[in-house]
Amino acid sequence: MGSTLWRNARLATLTGRSPWGLIDRGALLVKGACLHWIGRELDLGSGLDIEVEHDLGGALVTPGLIDAHTHLIYAGQRASEFELRLQGASYEQIAQAGGGIRSTVAATRLASDEALFASAAARLDRLRAEGVTTVEIKSGYGLSLEHERRCLQVARRLGRERGVDVRTTCLAAHALPPEFEGRADDYIDAVCGWLPQLHAESLVDAVDAYCERIAFSREQTARVFEQARRLGLPVKLHADQFSDCGGVALAASYRALSCDHLEYVGAEGVAAMASSGSAAVLLPGAFYFLRETRVPPVDAMRRAGVPIAIATDHNPGTSPTLSLRLMLNMACTLFGLTPEEAVRGVTVNGARALGLSDRGRLAEGLRADFAVWDLEHPAELAYWLGGNPCLRVVCGGVPLAL
Repeated sequence: MGSTLWRNARLATLTGRSPWGLIDRGALLVKGACLHWIGRELDLGSGLDIEVEHDLGGALVTPGLIDAHTHLIYAGQRASEFELRLQGASYEQIAQAGGGIRSTVAATRLASDEALFASAAARLDRLRAEGVTTVEIKSGYGLSLEHERRCLQVARRLGRERGVDVRTTCLAAHALPPEFEGRADDYIDAVCGWLPQLHAESLVDAVDAYCERIAFSREQTARVFEQARRLGLPVKLHADQFSDCGGVALAASYRALSCDHLEYVGAEGVAAMASSGSAAVLLPGAFYFLRETRVPPVDAMRRAGVPIAIATDHNPGTSPTLSLRLMLNMACTLFGLTPEEAVRGVTVNGARALGLSDRGRLAEGLRADFAVWDLEHPAELAYWLGGNPCLRVVCGGVPLAL
């Protein structure tokens, strides 16, 4: 099999000790789905079996972006709730009044599989056009075995048909469905019963839960995590978004891949993540959209060595964004990350938040996932607002149509 050479590029490898791991006048040699060689074009050996060659004209190349927290599959929208919040209603008040997640669950249950696929595919294509090559998609808008299964099946189909690598997460413990009103423990029992079936059908890569005062308790979350552990599935957690419920320490005790949101996480939670190796997934889109004021403790995370990832948290209620690049800017302006920290948050640490060691950097032997940009420097990914400088996207060695 011949190789494909991508040459005449500025490479931001995100490897080594130098900032950004920059290589000027660099080249990538792709064989199959992997990066076979990477370095200065002048150092490229002779006599190589190169089947196709692409001259990138000095463009910037970065690893493919990784959106490690999305809720892409749902029906309907919740613009009316946006207006209510502008008038002073809180997320919790809207949820307690029957809005929020439950309203999306009702719409999703009524939608056909084809309608769910079509709407999610359009969203995924928007992310892909901005350089995303790996995306995590959570269920959580079905809240029954039938409808959670449908959403996870749609996610798998998206991965097969849209060219992007999709990782599926079962978030059945997202909210209490109306048929279980007042019976949260019974619902958690049901979720624990669904997980073996969904896992047996190869629909689940990880298990998530929402541990918060408007969602599920530490004890209920622990029961879901115990079932995931029995099945050999890694866990993640929506935690400490509106209060410090101690969910982060719980997730860390299960060596969670990530803990997400984290505006209210305290010193104990940060230390627990550092000890367990769990990534912190910060979601500036939800922070901005909900007009929150409590910023995640980024300095404490830095000092503790906690890997910081950034994601869109795309969902219809609290983060209706389809631009991971916009999240880079928000992570810098709202949370105080540096541009390099933000970009690492959607590459190196985005991969870590999904338990993936074969992507997120440009290095020999890793997946050939990369994006080509009409930019001079990778810091510009977090600088420009609006527009789309992405020229090409390659996922697993395959150029994608944008």
